Amino acid sequence: MDVKKILNENDFKFKKNFGQNFLTDKTLLENIVIGAGVDKKDTVLEIGVGAGTLTYELSKKANKVIGYEIDKTLSSVLDKTLADCFNVEIVFADALKTPIEKIEKKLGGKYRLVSNLPYYITTPLIMKFIQEAENCVSITAMVQKEVALRLCAGEGSSEYGAITAGIDVVGDSKIIAFVDRTMFTPMPKVDSAVVNISINKNKYSVLSMKKYRDVVRCAFSSRRKTFVNNLMNSFSLPRENAENVLKSFGIDVKARGETLSTEQFVKLANYLEEKGLP
Repeated sequence: MDVKKILNENDFKFKKNFGQNFLTDKTLLENIVIGAGVDKKDTVLEIGVGAGTLTYELSKKANKVIGYEIDKTLSSVLDKTLADCFNVEIVFADALKTPIEKIEKKLGGKYRLVSNLPYYITTPLIMKFIQEAENCVSITAMVQKEVALRLCAGEGSSEYGAITAGIDVVGDSKIIAFVDRTMFTPMPKVDSAVVNISINKNKYSVLSMKKYRDVVRCAFSSRRKTFVNNLMNSFSLPRENAENVLKSFGIDVKARGETLSTEQFVKLANYLEEKGLP
């Protein structure tokens, strides 16, 4: 499939506001599908179909592929690139603005999200599915290299942040490939990486996911402050109470938020929820 030729024949113009950078390397596309663990029993959701190069490879391995694409001018391109893909359905809509319930109703059950995401929607879209999706079993996404390092960071590292803890509480993330910018058309200004997140909603026993997210947000609200100060400010706790809470869980009162593990965040969130603290 000569994607560049098809794009030219259809007089397609890349749109910066949609963050369009299409993958054309067949080996890389095949490896993304393999890394996503897609097989013939799977339904796959793809967001950001683009020219359909990843969609084409997914269709060869999956039972069904439903792709969301915001740019309707790609319709004629996809008619050609996906002409032989009879298990593919393209929905021209903004996935970020489409309710999860509507997307999942269309998918009809468990599914894998596999996507070459436009960089500008990476974080909000991944977190939308992490927090709201009921039937998503894994997310495999092409993201900016720096974002990939944050998604997969360990506590105490400079990359570790709220998004890391937000994902780790319900899944296990890993980088499955680093991707040079030269493998895209047009070539972006940054390098990329493919991240796989295996979702397990029962990884930790969390009494309230809202309270967990509140604690994580509190921990990273001011990275230069100690966690006890952030805890006092966010939950209106006297210093003595805040310090006693941390000590009871074996956390140094001088610790900063980025040094705490997901397990420690869960314990703190559960404690605050049990005590009825806002």
